[in-house]
Amino acid sequence: MKRILIVAGTRPEIIKLAPVLLAAKAHSGTIQATLCLTGQHVQMAQQALQIFDLKPDVSLDIMRPNQTLNDIASAVFQKLPSVVAETKPDVLLVQGDTTTAMVAAQTAFHLRIPVGHVEAGLRSHDLAAPFPEEYNRRVISTFAQFNFCPTVGAAEQLRREGIASDSIHVTGNTVVDAVRLIAEGGNLGAPSTVDPRIRTPFVLVTAHRRESFGEGFRNICAAIRESAERFPDLQFVYPVHLNPNVQAPVRSYLEGIPNILLIDPVPYLSLLTLLRSCTFVLTDSGGIQEEAPSFGKYCIVMREKTERMESVDMGISELVGSGQTAIVSAVERQVMHPAAVDRANNPYGDGHASERIIALLAQGR
Repeated sequence: MKRILIVAGTRPEIIKLAPVLLAAKAHSGTIQATLCLTGQHVQMAQQALQIFDLKPDVSLDIMRPNQTLNDIASAVFQKLPSVVAETKPDVLLVQGDTTTAMVAAQTAFHLRIPVGHVEAGLRSHDLAAPFPEEYNRRVISTFAQFNFCPTVGAAEQLRREGIASDSIHVTGNTVVDAVRLIAEGGNLGAPSTVDPRIRTPFVLVTAHRRESFGEGFRNICAAIRESAERFPDLQFVYPVHLNPNVQAPVRSYLEGIPNILLIDPVPYLSLLTLLRSCTFVLTDSGGIQEEAPSFGKYCIVMREKTERMESVDMGISELVGSGQTAIVSAVERQVMHPAAVDRANNPYGDGHASERIIALLAQGR
């Protein structure tokens, strides 16, 4: 029996690890999987678990008001070793590049437990963008014994860094698995179920990256306002993150414009409902770059750099930075000459990455 301890802390981690846990449960005769939540996110984490009808086996409950990255790291370092001692995993599995993922992986390394890294090999080559994610994922790569890469490009990146080739496996991205499972379950409704004020056609907007705060984020808001003014028949639907660094400029620049609809943050199913129904996406999210191709949606990426260049290279997303003129020009191009996106040709996977990951872990290679 192979024992796997899966550690997650945020909503995106849970969404991307849920298909792996479900795949493990389908092999219950050979694999015993334990899900440990750190509590880096609380309410959003519970929403994600409910989508897949999952419950954690262990909760570290680290969430505290106004916690810093160092607070998160300290709490996980303190609480996770006892869980490892109790569950005695053969492998500790983490996903992505959060503080939870980095600290959990390093805890396993200290205890000489093999680490599996889901979504390994993504790089922006800039420690400040995204921050602290670029640092976190680089650290995990230095000692992970199983590097599950979402793309061939991610695998090649690890080889260039000198990571052992026998640890590198191209599996696809598990978020494509998650979207497939949700879509097959018929869990997505009409946009009006998210908010009755939504009308078509609309553009989905998501923007809240830490590295854009300040002038960059003000430029993003100004670009959204100018785009809305240029195209009054097009609605811009923006679920606004609760962070004050987002709320203040968004309210200042965008509130009161007739064809901009500012709504509260939405659960993941609602976000996918909007993604499925929108005309195209304005985003600074790497995750949406991965999810959008499954729905045939084009992404305008409002970041200076992205670690997901595959969709850019395919011409189904566009990296425009945070400058007002560049963003507005990209919106105009997409309105006037919309790019076609073939949903059957997602560069981030075919929806069966989790099965490959579990098969590799079961084989111990």
